[in-house]
This record gives sequence, structure tokens and C-alpha cells, in this order.
Amino acid sequence: MTKQCLYVVATPIGNLGDITQRALEVLAEVDFIAAEDTRHTRVLMIRHGLDTPMVALEEHNEEQMAPKLVARILSGESIALVSDAGTPLLSDPGFRLVQLAAESGIEVVSVPGPSAVTSALSISGLATDRFTFEGFLPARRVARCKRLAGLGSETRTMVFFESSHRIVECLSDLAAEFGKDRQIAVCREMTKQFETVLRGAVGDVISRIELDPNQRKGEFVLVVSGSQADEDEKFKAALVLARLLREHLPSSQAARVAAKLHDVQRRELYSALEKQQDADNEL
Repeated sequence: MTKQCLYVVATPIGNLGDITQRALEVLAEVDFIAAEDTRHTRVLMIRHGLDTPMVALEEHNEEQMAPKLVARILSGESIALVSDAGTPLLSDPGFRLVQLAAESGIEVVSVPGPSAVTSALSISGLATDRFTFEGFLPARRVARCKRLAGLGSETRTMVFFESSHRIVECLSDLAAEFGKDRQIAVCREMTKQFETVLRGAVGDVISRIELDPNQRKGEFVLVVSGSQADEDEKFKAALVLARLLREHLPSSQAARVAAKLHDVQRRELYSALEKQQDADNEL
């Protein structure tokens, strides 16, 4: 163990067996643990036979606690930061502590492990090469719809957290802003006994949830496909440019330039350009 160090430790998102050996070693050997909810973390500690001292670091006391914890680290202690579930700082407290520790020259070490974001992405069946994490949407409907409207043209896959008492309303707003045909994976109670994943169009998923009260219970991660409209328009614009450039450049170079300017896949653009050229030659 390194003294004067802050360890950011990922803990299980549900199944208490989902913790790494390294995480257990760190939690056992640090001087104390800064936990979002000490009662919640104590369950994990008891399960694995650990008795490391803990202090609470949650949303409402982090501003006051962070300087005190940093002072303890600077005095020679080591601390592990944990949240109630998954990787700390993803919609959880800890940002101010990590920021202040880094500013104070303290070594901040990641102890990776479970994450609700990556777990949901991996089983969603949707594109994962590019994604954006949006955390919890606003609780009030007007603010929520405004946020969703701003994401309507987002082409990357989007990941949201949602609570049980807002899940139906949230999905309804998603359908209103993105369209009922937008693809979604509603991941509920991941790694827990009653885990379910509902995949399909938003409108269809809403109907399935409304028919089954059990699907409205627990913790939710929503994985939503990105908008295709902007991508289609970008590709069309790139193809028009490539055709114009082809009058002065070889097809491969024309496709490369147009693809770079419009941020589309060069190979797909080149293939479409060649197909158009073949069609033109047949006329």
C-alpha cells in the first residue's frame, strides 16, 4: 500500500460477489474508507470479513469533508473512496475530493471494477463504439423534456440512469422527443436476482412495462440509440461533395477528402461513390 494516497475503488452494482481481489486488498489495508453511505458499505464489508474504519462522504457534506480528508492524507494516511454501487463519481459524490487531492499533489489511484454504465452498454444490443453518459435526467417534466430536446440530434448511443417512480414518465418523454421507434434497452436491477432487459422500440417497451408492475420496480439504466437522421444527411452531403471532387481527383482521394470534411466512414463513402459511378456508366 502507498501512503498519502487516495484510492478510487469500484464496488458491486448488485451482486456482492462482483468485486476484484485487488479492491478487497485495498479496502482491507487503507487507513480508512470514505463511503457514500457507511450503512450500505458495511454490508459489503461484513460479507468479505473487513473491518476498516469508515467515514461518510455524501452529496450534502462533501464540500466540508473534502479538505479534512485531504489533510489526513497529507499527514500520511491512505484513503479508499467508494460509492454505494459501481465506480465512484458517476452520478455519485467524490468529485470535489478527487479534485482537491489532485490539486494538493496527492496520488489518486483507480481500482477499476463494476460499472452500471459499461455493464448496460455491453448487454444492450446497441452500438457501443461511441456513446455519451447523461446520468439522471431532471426530475421535473419541463426540465426533462428540455434536456431531451437538446439531445434529439445526438448520433452517439446515450446512457441514462432512472429511478423506479419516474421510469414510465421518463420513457414517455423519450418517446415524445425522440419518436416511438427509437431503439432502447431498459436494463433493470442489473446483477441482482430479478434482473431484466427489455429491448426494442421505445413505444413497444413502454407498453410492456405498463402491463407488468414488476417492470416498474428497482434501479434502471436506459441505453438509447443515437439519431440516424443527422448521420444520413451528413453521408448524403459527403457523397455530393465526393462526386464533385471526382471530376478532378481519383475516386479514392475524393472519398477521403469528403469523408474527413463531413466526419463519415471513408470506406462506406468510397463504396457508395463507386456504385454511383457504375450506375452512371450503365446509362
